[in-house]
Amino acid sequence: MPDIRLNKYIASSGLCSRRKADELIEQGCVSVNGKVVKELGFLVKPSDKVFVNKNLVRPAKHEYYRFYKPAGYITTCDDEKGRKTIYDLLPENLLGLKPVGRLDKDSTGLLILTNDGDLINSLTHPSVKVPKVYLVSVDSKVNRHELEQMACGIEIEPGKTAYADIQVLNMDNKKTEMQITLYQGMNRQIRKMFEYFGYEVKTLKRIQHATIRIDGLKRGEFKPIKPIQIRELKNFLNRISKK
Repeated sequence: MPDIRLNKYIASSGLCSRRKADELIEQGCVSVNGKVVKELGFLVKPSDKVFVNKNLVRPAKHEYYRFYKPAGYITTCDDEKGRKTIYDLLPENLLGLKPVGRLDKDSTGLLILTNDGDLINSLTHPSVKVPKVYLVSVDSKVNRHELEQMACGIEIEPGKTAYADIQVLNMDNKKTEMQITLYQGMNRQIRKMFEYFGYEVKTLKRIQHATIRIDGLKRGEFKPIKPIQIRELKNFLNRISKK
């Protein structure tokens, strides 16, 4: 392994993104061979030992998985209330991977799991409008004018305006089924947008995150993402980050 910048070394361990690593370095939380280093451009040699908050970190081989989250599980590694988490469904060798974003307990669908801190940051940073696609059904017929308002943006919380691209797939007097694309990362955004107009979301399933799709997965199932798909994903993120 050639010499690499300290922040990239830390990020490659899966601990955090490069940006967060920079913060840790500036705060004096990082040491190399027993000496605190605050130089952001510091180069790490293969023989060096790097510690973050006195814990040894090592570059990890990056892993990427697709996971079909079923309803009833929360997207976290630990829950103080004792609720079921997605990690109850994963084998031991995947427990070190982190989900990219979240799905609430009642929602289902695609989660990307990885230890690549840079990729997690690229997919979740608010400055990059990464598309996430959902299949959503609500409990009644939706007013078309309200859908237009959602596309333009509505204030779901003080100072927080949410918007979405919405395509109606099926509508009758009892329910409306839609495909919804989000470019923001607000907590429970879709549910809050429909609650704003008095509708209740009955089902919510994520089917795509950036270029990665849920196709071929069953509920609770996980599969590795192919290297060519990761290259396509990173190329896509590079393109949209420059817009």
